[in-house]
Amino acid sequence: MELGLEVKYPTEPLKCWGKAKELRDKYYKGYATAHDNGGIRWSGGAAGLEAVMAGFGRDVFPLTGEPYGASIAFDKGFAARCHAAAEQAGYPRDLCAYMRNYWGSKLLNEYAFGGPFPEPDLYWQFHSCCSHGKWYQEAARIEGEDRPVFVTDCAIGPYFKLNEETGNYYSAPNENGIRYVVNQLHDHIAKLEAHLGRPFQDELLYEAAEHQFDNMTIWPEIVLLNQAVPAPLDQKSMFALYVLSALNKSSGEFCEFYRELRDEVKDRVDRGIAAVPTERARVMDDIQPPWGFLRIFRHLENYGCVCIGSFYSATLMFGWDISPEGNLIPKATPKQRGIEFKNRDECLWHLADFLVSNMWFNNMQDNGLKGWAMKKMYEQWHCDGIMIHYNRGCEGLSMGVAEQRLYLAENGIPVMNFEGNMGDEREFDETETKKRIDTFMETLGLK
Repeated sequence: MELGLEVKYPTEPLKCWGKAKELRDKYYKGYATAHDNGGIRWSGGAAGLEAVMAGFGRDVFPLTGEPYGASIAFDKGFAARCHAAAEQAGYPRDLCAYMRNYWGSKLLNEYAFGGPFPEPDLYWQFHSCCSHGKWYQEAARIEGEDRPVFVTDCAIGPYFKLNEETGNYYSAPNENGIRYVVNQLHDHIAKLEAHLGRPFQDELLYEAAEHQFDNMTIWPEIVLLNQAVPAPLDQKSMFALYVLSALNKSSGEFCEFYRELRDEVKDRVDRGIAAVPTERARVMDDIQPPWGFLRIFRHLENYGCVCIGSFYSATLMFGWDISPEGNLIPKATPKQRGIEFKNRDECLWHLADFLVSNMWFNNMQDNGLKGWAMKKMYEQWHCDGIMIHYNRGCEGLSMGVAEQRLYLAENGIPVMNFEGNMGDEREFDETETKKRIDTFMETLGLK
């Protein structure tokens, strides 16, 4: 941190930081060693319903592809070898960077956490963006074995609609669309029972669903606490914390951790503990960062600027709703609404409702929502500017990004953009990005 900046607030490390790392390591090891005790391994997208697969037993372990691809990206040497393997196999560079990292890891037969790549017994994916529809079909083809691929179509249209009079979005669930997703889940369960040779247990589904709902709503409560000045968390730390839900939203251990984290962050707010003790300005960003270069967020701190989070880290795996006043609020869980599941269909309905109401998911259906939500975050979290990543590594979340930048600028919000790739360091110029940040900080009156 630059000398000469006034230290305005006390700071201290997060007490639960070590536990977050332990849980993450336990997750990846648990998946790798699942077969040692007769367990089941499956792989699929992070924006799914892990609670459904949990109905097949407590020895069922997922490997979600996006956070695994991000873990590879963080290790730039391994990522370079994965890119090379994927390109040598004929996959073009303009495909999803996470997907190419995942395929490259399989082609090399190297697991990012040591040893050979632990092949799953099946793939289970929710089709949200173009890449995701084919990701695991191609993964199965790389293996050269007949592993089943289950894909759930979620293209049912936007969950939120714009009120032209107020300029705010509001919840307008498509019940026929939700039923379409639920019917697919029933069909998948029946086929999985036949494939796995195991009965599906509704009691395990209900238990895992409660964990999934809690994981999807406790994190938004934590994100809301970051509206405090000074901000108790910074974006770089939040990237390491939000990811647990991207690994497995149906995990009870992760629920316990998020409750512990929420209580600690609330205590930090009450005591005025800052993530950046020199905080004198606040910015937010939009989507995935260049994972191999998270130090750009530390560069902001040279100016006494804290990044309070992003549309991505706030909404990716989580349940948000919109209040009658047009503010972002955590989505109420079925339990909070007094609902107890009476049967499998009812539980699957609420899981599907949480899935298709996800704001990140809805960016694929109506990318005007993302610009509106970013403006709301800018206002609610007391920001001074927004950083926009023109991310060549993600077709889905980069959709409409230029239009979103114009929308924010037209609403008087200071915006800077930089180009890069979340998972391929060859697409990112760190020196140029820091120069852009320097210029942006100057426009905000910071030196």
